[in-house]
Amino acid sequence: MQVYIDHNKCIGCGRCTELCPQSFKLNENGKSQVISTEEIMCIKKASDQCPIEAIWVDE
Repeated sequence: MQVYIDHNKCIGCGRCTELCPQSFKLNENGKSQVISTEEIMCIKKASDQCPIEAIWVDE
């Protein structure tokens, strides 16, 4: 499984880090970054909740 973040689309709102702090963090540029892919259900929820659809999961 791969988790992708389109950093050109990411606005750094932090919704993914709020929903799934064990899987995402904001990097030094204020963009989302994947730190773990262990919690797949949480990652999928964060992907669904991303307001600009910058996160997607390839299973």
